Amino acid sequence: MDRIQHKFVKVGDSLSLHVAEIGSGGNAVVFLHGFPEIWYSWRHQMIALADAGFRAIAFDYRGYGLSDPPPHPDNTSWSHILDDLLHILQALHLPKVFLVGKDFGARPAHLFSVLHPERVLGVVTLGVPYVPPGPSLYHKAFPEGFYILRWKEPGRAEADFGRFDAKTVVKNVYILFSRSEIPIANEKQEIMDLVEPDTPLPSWFTEEDLATYGALYEKSGFQNALQVPYRSFGEVFNLPDPVIRVPALLIMGDKDYILKFPGIEDLAKGEKAKEHVPNLEVTIIPEGTHFVQEQFPEQVNRLILDFLAKHT
Repeated sequence: MDRIQHKFVKVGDSLSLHVAEIGSGGNAVVFLHGFPEIWYSWRHQMIALADAGFRAIAFDYRGYGLSDPPPHPDNTSWSHILDDLLHILQALHLPKVFLVGKDFGARPAHLFSVLHPERVLGVVTLGVPYVPPGPSLYHKAFPEGFYILRWKEPGRAEADFGRFDAKTVVKNVYILFSRSEIPIANEKQEIMDLVEPDTPLPSWFTEEDLATYGALYEKSGFQNALQVPYRSFGEVFNLPDPVIRVPALLIMGDKDYILKFPGIEDLAKGEKAKEHVPNLEVTIIPEGTHFVQEQFPEQVNRLILDFLAKHT
């Protein structure tokens, strides 16, 4: 980890975004994290790519980790992530990059590829296939206790998370999202109550990893993590052509609970996957969960490196 360098990139007049970087060779690869992740969730991939001759860059979204909180957190949206990504590319003098997005980080990776195809050499996503922007239908597909519906409700997650320290919240979410079942609470439960206090961490996630995540979320809190993505799914994008035309790779764990969302398995494994991503490759990792890049880093690193080599 000591090889990874850290800096801050100014966005606008007052916002500083934390950027982690390693490598100085060839093409640049920019990583976009999900939740409860942070730049650190790409540690294995960044080092492997740098060793292979690439420049690996990961940043904390505004209000996450070491990045500054936005002046108006309740107004933060997906568009801000897209704007921040563009600012970072400009600040680092990167005319064209590969994008790698995980979990909800897949959405800005996909949208940026649609909006700025001239800046993208290829896009890799993990855990979430491309879903063309449209109205959120979660309220129709799931019961009230579905975790996204709970976290979308102002104050609900704050009260739930507020019973614990940041480290415990991250631990519980990692445990929940590592399972193959969709996290759904009953009427008298909160989402955090779905994890028993003595439940162990996944074997591939160390106490040191948890301490790192816990410290970063202790600093940032969860306000922006709840705003984007969970309270911003209704944002409208008027895309004249929602097709991703750059080369694309989707990596999914076969045990990922996301595959149980309505329509997702078809978008990940079926013919429908290539309707909006014609240049798509798909790899399913047996026994992989929602955190394949941390669970099976060597396998994921090889898949990403093979894709980069093919399109460099």
